Formats: sequence, structure tokens, C-alpha cells
Amino acid sequence: MVYELTDLRALEAESIHIFREVAAEFERPVLLFSGGKDSIVMLRLAEKAFWPRRIPFPVMHVDTGHNFDEVLAFRDKRVAELGVRLVVASVQASIDTGRVAEEPGGMRNRLQTTTLLDALSEHGFDAAFGGARRDEEKARAKERVYSFRDDFGQWDPKNQRPELWNLYNSRHRPGEHIRIFPLSNWTELDIWRFIADEGIEIPSIYLSHTREVVRRDGMLLATGPFVTPQGDEEPFKASVRYRTVGDATCTGAVESSATTLDDIVAEVAATRITERGATRADDRFSEAAMEDRKREGYF
Repeated sequence: MVYELTDLRALEAESIHIFREVAAEFERPVLLFSGGKDSIVMLRLAEKAFWPRRIPFPVMHVDTGHNFDEVLAFRDKRVAELGVRLVVASVQASIDTGRVAEEPGGMRNRLQTTTLLDALSEHGFDAAFGGARRDEEKARAKERVYSFRDDFGQWDPKNQRPELWNLYNSRHRPGEHIRIFPLSNWTELDIWRFIADEGIEIPSIYLSHTREVVRRDGMLLATGPFVTPQGDEEPFKASVRYRTVGDATCTGAVESSATTLDDIVAEVAATRITERGATRADDRFSEAAMEDRKREGYF
């Protein structure tokens, strides 16, 4: 009898190998967890990698202060279930202390870089797991699994380390750190297939629901404390869901009737637009907006 892994289980095995390698090689790793679909999958993979022991490192949320309530509730619930330590790095605290200044329009996604780097330094984390995937965006397609950051937290896409035969170089000096991307080779469809296959709970906003929105710059933004109608914008109710979760001021919803995980898998399989390209206003500043932010230390 020949036993062969499916493509999904091969991806799972690769990611679990990466988690174990990091736990063995680094002194103070941390898992970046926002309550979004990619970080949910990372948390499940970490759980599998070290079962039956608890996950041997904390999780950290870089909190913009402009989050969806459903996602924060899910974050706290999931962390409590696993019994892992949650570190919250607050963008609002960075604003209050003068580390960063509010931008016009109130968008805070770009402000997370300073908050993230400060938190990594404060807690002495030398490795940070991130949920970025190469299919998301052109800059992220350039990333290695182990992404070296200098003592300023910056990324140089021209100074990448080779990763032949799944061998990873963890060498770094004090003050430097490495971002780890266990989902590099996954696609959005893989993420949803894994969630469906594992029966993983997700925040309700990923499923179709009725929400009041406004149409702005080709996106549907949910009205609320962080987004109010401007000019001649007319709020209306629509059946929507979210493909990605971020700052509520810049994360758009998509019209959808997908009410189950199988519905989402079918919907994602048919789409030809990445979730960030369709629903994230902060990626539309320029053609190289994400790469510019990553050079400065963004996720």
C-alpha cells in the first residue's frame, strides 16, 4: 500500500516542520494573531505542532483600535481556549505617547509598523510568526519563509537568504530578528479548504450577513464609529462578507451569499482577484505600497 499526502496535508506538514524548527532554534518567538483567517490557521497549526503540550510561545495582536467587534471577541475566546498568553500592542498607546501621529482619514493600518517594532523590542522577541502568503500581493511574493530584519526592523528584498531543501538560516545578532511565514506556499483557497476540512471556528463576519455599508473608491465599507458617510454617499444594507480582516476604516466587504464554509470555498475557487487587491484601501496608495511598508518593518 502506498500512502501519499494530499496537497493540503503536504502544506500542513511543511508548516508544522517550520513551527518546530523555530521553537528549537530561537529563544523568544511570538505568533502574531489578529483573529483573521490566516492567523487562525497558524494557531491551529501551532496547536498541532506541539500537541499534547501547550503552544510554547505567546501570541501578540497589534491592535489598531479600529477593530471589528466580532473579531476581538473571537480573539479573546480562542486565546482563552488554548491557554496561551496574549500580548496586545496598542496603536492608540503609540499615538498617545507621540510615537506616531494620526493620518488624514483616520486609517491606522500603516501606523502598526512602529507599534509592532516597539513591542518586539520591548519583549525581546527574536522571531515573529506572520500569516502572509505569497499569493496575496507582489511584495509578499518576494519573501522567504525566514525573512531577516535588521536592528531597525527593516526588510531588504535584495538581501534574502537562500532556502534550499527546506533548510532555513536562523542566524541573527542581538537587536535583529526574523519574521517567519509558515503559510508562504498556501493560497487563499488552501486556507479555506483547511478551515473547512478541520471544522475550525471563524469570526462571523467571514460569512454572509446583512450590514449597512457605503460604497467608497469601489469598495463597500461598513458604517459605524470609524466609518461615516461622506459627501453624497448614501448608506444602504447589503448581504456581504469579509475576505480579509484589518482596520475597519480601510477593509472592504464583498457582496456574497456564502453562509457556509463550503460556500466560501466554492466562491474563492471561482474568483480571479486577490482578497487584498479587492478589499484593502491601504494597498492602493501606489503600485509599491506594500513593499514600501515592508521595507520599514511592516508585517
